Amino acid sequence: MSAATDAIAIDRAAPTPQGAGRLRQVLTLVRRNLTHIKRQPEMLTDVTIQPIMFVLLFAYVFGGSINVPGVDYKPWLVPGIMAQTIAFSSFIVAIGLNTDIGKGMVDRLRSLPIARSSILVSRSIAALIHSSIGVAVMTVTGLFIGLRFHEGLGRAVLGFLLLLLFGFAMIWVGILVGSAMRSVEAVNGLMFTTIFPVTFLSNAFTMADRMPGWLRTIAEWNPISALTQALRDNWGVAGDPVRATAPWPLHHPELATLIWSLAITAVIAPLALRAFNARTTD
Repeated sequence: MSAATDAIAIDRAAPTPQGAGRLRQVLTLVRRNLTHIKRQPEMLTDVTIQPIMFVLLFAYVFGGSINVPGVDYKPWLVPGIMAQTIAFSSFIVAIGLNTDIGKGMVDRLRSLPIARSSILVSRSIAALIHSSIGVAVMTVTGLFIGLRFHEGLGRAVLGFLLLLLFGFAMIWVGILVGSAMRSVEAVNGLMFTTIFPVTFLSNAFTMADRMPGWLRTIAEWNPISALTQALRDNWGVAGDPVRATAPWPLHHPELATLIWSLAITAVIAPLALRAFNARTTD
């Protein structure tokens, strides 16, 4: 019997762990994923240097050319950069998962008596931790350029929780892409040409009111816009009030962000699981 056949036999025969056993598996794999960051700290550039670079560029270089009347642009910008950064959490999990599949790490894990779901859960938790580092760095940066939490501790925390909830939904997008694509280059190409424009086609960097009619409609219904508006509202960031004719998500951004996050997870998660199972089943 070949080694591959042995691995499949072990995978099928392995007992399904429950309770503490599965938790231990997840924590072990999370530690393994975070150890990569410790040994290769350059992996943190996308959630440390890149967000700071975006803040400085838009606040001090492009900000003077972006006319937002009556708004202190620098603190107004920070929630948008944070929404963009958490959306990029899909990049992290997509590239990491695709690399593990391509290098045979997932096959090796499958040969052990562990639950297949532990691989995805651990990767998701590690990606959230990775993105949370970026959020922390951007919070400190925002405080230096004028961001303040004017609505109290409770609403400030609510904003961060909404941010992480949306990040969890985006992680499933990353799992789907990382499982479906055959190379890291393909993952980068697809994610860059989809997620990157979506984050700019929103109210993250400028007000959607100033866009052409059809483009404004797309921006106002963009989940990134709802998340950004929720952060600004909960952190008390001063800005022009949402116009009366704006769509429902901008008038109820917290609820809209919750609905968007749950909807994305409900739709994408089953597709991601199917793609992962198809890619990792001989």
